[in-house]
Amino acid sequence: MNDAASMLPPYVYLPCAESVSDPVDAVPDLRFLSDGRIALLAYTALDRLVSCCGAAQPWLVVPAHLLSRFREVYSWDVLVLDIEIPEHERRGTGIDRAATR
Repeated sequence: MNDAASMLPPYVYLPCAESVSDPVDAVPDLRFLSDGRIALLAYTALDRLVSCCGAAQPWLVVPAHLLSRFREVYSWDVLVLDIEIPEHERRGTGIDRAATR
C-alpha cells in the first residue's frame, strides 16, 4: 500500500454508503467485484467523484496516507481509482435519493 499511496494525491475522496451528519460516522461505500474481491472506491478529485458517482453521492475526503488504516478497519482487497459507477448502481438515485437529502 505504501508504494500505491505515494502515487496518489495528498487527499482522496471516498464515496460513502449513506449521508451522515457527523463525519466520524461515515462508512466507505465498499463494492464487490465480479471476482469476489472487495473494492474501496477512491477519487482523485471531487469533480471526478461527482462525475462518476452522481451529484447525490455522499462522500468523505481523507488524507491518502490514511488508506492503510481504512484497510485495517474495513478489510478491503483492492483500491479502485476514478471508476464510473453505472447510473442504476449509484447512491442517491431512486429510493436512495430521498434518504440522502
